[in-house]
Amino acid sequence: MSWSASPDFLTVCPGGLALEACFAGPALLKHMLAFEVALAAAQAELSMIPAASAAAIARAAEVEHFDLAALSAATRDSATPAIPVVRALCALVAKEDATAAGQVHLGATSQDVVDTALMLAAREALAALNAQARGVATLLCDLVATHRHSLMPARTLTQQAGVTTFGVKAAGWLQGLTRAMQTLRAAAAQLPLQFAGATGTLASYGDEGEALKLALARRLELRPVPPWHTERGAVRELAAALAGIAAAGGKIANDLLLLAQTEVGEVSEAATPGRGGSSALPHKRNPVASIGALAAARRAPTALASVFGAFDHAHERAAGAWHVEMPALVALFGAAGGVLEGLSRALDGLNVDTAAMQRNLAAGRELFLSEVVSMALVPQLGRERAQALLAEACARVDDGMGTLGEVVRTMPAISAVLSPASLAAALDPRRALGSAEAVMDQALAAATALFAMSQAPA
Repeated sequence: MSWSASPDFLTVCPGGLALEACFAGPALLKHMLAFEVALAAAQAELSMIPAASAAAIARAAEVEHFDLAALSAATRDSATPAIPVVRALCALVAKEDATAAGQVHLGATSQDVVDTALMLAAREALAALNAQARGVATLLCDLVATHRHSLMPARTLTQQAGVTTFGVKAAGWLQGLTRAMQTLRAAAAQLPLQFAGATGTLASYGDEGEALKLALARRLELRPVPPWHTERGAVRELAAALAGIAAAGGKIANDLLLLAQTEVGEVSEAATPGRGGSSALPHKRNPVASIGALAAARRAPTALASVFGAFDHAHERAAGAWHVEMPALVALFGAAGGVLEGLSRALDGLNVDTAAMQRNLAAGRELFLSEVVSMALVPQLGRERAQALLAEACARVDDGMGTLGEVVRTMPAISAVLSPASLAAALDPRRALGSAEAVMDQALAAATALFAMSQAPA
């Protein structure tokens, strides 16, 4: 295949392509045929068709028996792949059993087949995506544990604001990813069967429709729910969960890029031959995995908007709104998978430069401790007076009169209130971390609990 025709030539995080492949022609056909086989088996179970017919349908329903190119061409004439697939399946069954051929797809409708195939494909893709997410979460857990005490600047609105640890920062990343994984797990547990017949009432089956739906759902291991031909909450929930993974990962990637800037230099991706080079600048070592992850994440909002924009599914069957959902949902799987693949590469062997973190803290001239010193003064001076004194001290630091500690020690209004020992304590960055330990412990506990849950069926 030529580069121009290769779907992964310009994809910097091709891990998402593996998830998109779960919805490619062969995979989707496999799931559509699984629906037809399960439907026939459930009908035979309820004595609606002969068991021999169900067996004949199952023998014919093998992907290799079908011409994918012909099915693709015929789909354009039907606005759905279900019609040509069912037609081809009937022809194959007829070669063995003409009676069974007349019982293919009996009482179902095109959207039953396609929506159910979408859910079956999503289940496979979700399993792969969850494994990716768990791998990234494990790397984050390692960073939290390793860097619990690695002091660094905390930054708000791009400026140094206080002191934190790299473990706390990684715990924030872990918390976001864990929450997104929980949402994704909940969506995976709710994947529904679509089975409602032409107009949503299963009218072709008389009073046996509900029993057949339960039997079919059991065979496909999907939830038996009321028809959702034009009530697309399940699709929107899944789309939102996927976008949540992309958003959580995109935040991590963006932070890594900011920390890797030359002027910051607090992290760098692992150096391996050929990775991160420039076509023009020999000295460059670009954070390419983080770049790829962020690029993938930025695909998600547009795809999510497409799914939510297709809210107007009219009456009992949509014209156009239904058809736009699957490509957008596939793009969301690709985005989420690409983000996680990029993050896995970025975090595996990540170099955390604690010396650079210390240098950057020192460059802050202890201004990041202004809040702590101010709070130490509040009990005796009140909040307003304490903040005014610290504002004055910070102005002196900005004027080049020394670090915050050096300045406040020369201010009688402060030294009269705080003893040297109290002031030293207020100026100790390790005593300015508040609930940092609890933040890290909670993030690790939530991830551990989620890992334990993932060992059991969703």
